[in-house]
Amino acid sequence: MKKSLFTPILFVLVLLLGIVGCKKIENLLSFQVNDSSSFVVPASGLLNTTVLSLPGATVNSSSSGTYSANNTSADYVQDVTLDRLALTVTDPAGQNFDFLKSVKIYIASDNSGTNKTLLASLSPVPTGQISINLTPSGAKLDLYLRSGSYTLFTDVEVAQPVRQNTTVRADSRFNVKARLK
Repeated sequence: MKKSLFTPILFVLVLLLGIVGCKKIENLLSFQVNDSSSFVVPASGLLNTTVLSLPGATVNSSSSGTYSANNTSADYVQDVTLDRLALTVTDPAGQNFDFLKSVKIYIASDNSGTNKTLLASLSPVPTGQISINLTPSGAKLDLYLRSGSYTLFTDVEVAQPVRQNTTVRADSRFNVKARLK
């Protein structure tokens, strides 16, 4: 009996199409949500190593629009993690992060902060930088990105007195996995 070369080639082609098809479906269900907010580190004559807990800053998330654009909704979100959190000094001009020794940012579903979870942190903060990237905590964040907003709480340890109010922008990028509607 003669074996056909056609059968193994057909099998390999079907297998490859299956793998490529699964990758496309996986990509449709994985996307990113980008949010931005600002907070102010108040001027103070506090001594080194003083920890300041700043008031919560509500973030109106872009998650709802991003979910819709990816043919899903908050109800279908299965896994959210922080991919990146960058802080940038926006005011006053010329200010850098030399006044900080460490920073921790927490996320909560509301302004009360009763269910806050560590989002990202950095210690020590490098000197001479106007923009820094924090280290994500790896926490599962589904609860916080299911609603249209969340609150960020910031704890900073100052390395030197803060001479003037300093505005900091926080740009976050979340990895989201969700099912299609």
